[in-house]
Amino acid sequence: MRRKYYLLFMLLCFLCPALLNAQDASERILFNTGWKFHKGDLPQAEKVNLNDQKWRSLELPHDWSIEGPFSQEWASSTGYLPGGIAWYRKTFKLKPEEISAKTFIYFDGVYKNSEVWINGHYLGKRPNGYVSFQYELSKYLSKNGSNVIAVKVDHTKFADSRWYPGSGIYRNVYLIKKNPVYIPTWGLTFTTPEVRTNKTLANVVVKVENSNAKAAVVTVKSTLKDPQGKVAATAEKQLNLGAVAKGETAMDFVLNSPQLWSVDKPALYDLNVSIFIDGKKVDQQTERVGLRDIRFDANEGFFLNGQNMKMKGVCVHHDAGALGAAVPVEVWRRRLQQLKDVGCNAIRMSHYPHQDYLYDLCDEMGFLVMDEAFDEWALGKNKWIKGWNEGTPGKDGYHEYFAEWAERDLEDMILRSRNHPSIVMWSIGNEIDYPNDPYSHEILSSGRNPQIYGRGYSPTSPPASEMGDIARKLVDIVKRNDTTRPVTAALAGVVMSNFTDYPGLLDLVGYNYQEYRYAEDHKKYPKRIIYGSENGKGKNEWLAVDSNKYIFGQFLWTGFDFVGEARKWPMRSSGAGLYDMAGFPKNDFYLRQSLWTEKPMAYIMASKNDADEDMKFLWSSVPSWNWEAGAQLKIQGITNTEEAELFLNGKSLGRKKAGKLEPTLYWDVAYQPGTLVIKGYRDGKEVASYILITSTDATQITANTDRTTFDKKAKGVSMVELLLKDKDGNSVFNADQTVEVTIEGPAKLLGLESGDLASHESYQSNRRKVYRGKLLAYIQSEGKAGTIKVTFSSPGLTSKTITYKSE
Repeated sequence: MRRKYYLLFMLLCFLCPALLNAQDASERILFNTGWKFHKGDLPQAEKVNLNDQKWRSLELPHDWSIEGPFSQEWASSTGYLPGGIAWYRKTFKLKPEEISAKTFIYFDGVYKNSEVWINGHYLGKRPNGYVSFQYELSKYLSKNGSNVIAVKVDHTKFADSRWYPGSGIYRNVYLIKKNPVYIPTWGLTFTTPEVRTNKTLANVVVKVENSNAKAAVVTVKSTLKDPQGKVAATAEKQLNLGAVAKGETAMDFVLNSPQLWSVDKPALYDLNVSIFIDGKKVDQQTERVGLRDIRFDANEGFFLNGQNMKMKGVCVHHDAGALGAAVPVEVWRRRLQQLKDVGCNAIRMSHYPHQDYLYDLCDEMGFLVMDEAFDEWALGKNKWIKGWNEGTPGKDGYHEYFAEWAERDLEDMILRSRNHPSIVMWSIGNEIDYPNDPYSHEILSSGRNPQIYGRGYSPTSPPASEMGDIARKLVDIVKRNDTTRPVTAALAGVVMSNFTDYPGLLDLVGYNYQEYRYAEDHKKYPKRIIYGSENGKGKNEWLAVDSNKYIFGQFLWTGFDFVGEARKWPMRSSGAGLYDMAGFPKNDFYLRQSLWTEKPMAYIMASKNDADEDMKFLWSSVPSWNWEAGAQLKIQGITNTEEAELFLNGKSLGRKKAGKLEPTLYWDVAYQPGTLVIKGYRDGKEVASYILITSTDATQITANTDRTTFDKKAKGVSMVELLLKDKDGNSVFNADQTVEVTIEGPAKLLGLESGDLASHESYQSNRRKVYRGKLLAYIQSEGKAGTIKVTFSSPGLTSKTITYKSE
């Protein structure tokens, strides 16, 4: 009898060796440390025995393009920064007890054309630089020695984008360990088919895979915990899986007195799904989810949990100036809070899937998200080389891979992110219909068409009708993977697309910069749900939303300045943002804040320009009170109060009526040094003010840091805002001195950003000129205990030291 049990045990071990070392559940390990990097191509760099000791050691995420240098030999569209080919390698060991039956490596994004090897075995290629993907390593792992992951990244076609994409493994990498029976990556689908304030019905679909050569009976248990950590609902099902088979089961939850997710109160529940075999937990997966209901109506607009509201959105790109596309989570948390300050409640992830943690932050902080897949489909768009709309463009880009990869890329984008309550619509494309870039139609010779380079029919260009055939396929892919959210796209050439099937295939139709079409198209297409998918930042653009109930929102171009989409050299970045690349607010910020927020605010700026349009004046003005004696200036005040009054050196220059939708006021002023103040009033009481003071030469560096402590067990990032001030503590707007950073202790400088769109200083340097008296420093701790001292200095200025504790 004993021999029989022994033989049975040995048979089971033979069929499933991993049972000897079975884990209690899966592990998802951040795999960013210990990488080697080589810029340039090398033959057989995937081989295990390659000597990479002289390669550069680094930690991911990493973007090699932002390391520069800036040069006119590259493309304006991608920030005059280099592309090329590079290799990454990581050597790691796993003890026998650490080896799982199923081991995967997961990349959140690699730009682009990544190819991956494990111990010399080729795993595959992914052309798209923004999508997440994984490969299984299990059968190629060494059980006693070292393992080598090698990744080749090919960004040789550097002018392949209309913005700065970055280069390299610029997002997180994870090692995922699973038992033989497991929940696969993206194997949970959470939905809320019925949402009411007193009772909500939720559903989770769980996929389970059995890699064993024998059948398995699996118990699936799911638990929902409310935001306070209290168990709100549980469910359990049994699932019979055949040998080497896949299966799924669905479970329902009834939640009484639910806490609904909204932009003001983004309540999140913890969904934990565990699977058991013979009472032993063999896998689990946890996600944060939200209970919310969305509805769009052609006449009434957008409803969240039954409440009608406007989307006050911005478009964002994924870079952060000095950091390129390898942006730490703390940086985006700061940026999202800044967007809250301007009244923003929605974000368009233009024009590709973004970093995984950014969606988590949107869930936590209460932003509605449009997730977007493509900027081009089967045909390429113009990629400007010598400046935006200058010279002859290139045509390299994603269209080269679209036919082979579009379905999988779109599907993976949805599977990866569909449990995020923040996401409320899927976009299948941005400006695919830009007139004559590449599609054309006869109407372009007569219809109203705002695009500069799209006027006039181009008979040699592909017909616009082709867009409908492609859109139909893409919409079908979305619907196969998620029916709980509408499908949309951002249309640039509505005048042309209206003569195709394209808009009619969409649930929501986004209009880029075409507010003038809202009324006539709403009348002509009464069932069409219209909104502004990309918009200018002026007052009239918002009035087109605020005054039309059927327009549910808009997305400003853009939230932040970004690298790329540059004009002629020396400009190398776009200045389209409400904030500059360092996150300092620009004049546009205050105009939008006056339109989008109720909290009293006031702001002033000055210019010699007597422009007759608010936006032209906005762009030519500065918040400075240093001018030549007697200069005749025009002062623009911005406020959301009822009245505002301007004072110069204590003397009133006049009190004027303002209004929520008439926020701009003007005064003509002869310059006198001193103090210029605007005061805003509601019900006759002062509720807001803004001051400009004439400054003398800068004498000191001041610093505002977002933190003074770090966790010694984890790396963290601190952002330090530097301002140059005079002897009286007044900010010096025109200061342009160079500031140097020195660090003592377990930390390093990640980068310095001034916000200057034309600066060609190296982002790898510890020195940078301030711009308009400001500079932002990114300090990263090393995850070690100790005291960190960061000193900012400049010749002739009093230096500033910040002390951090890492404990």
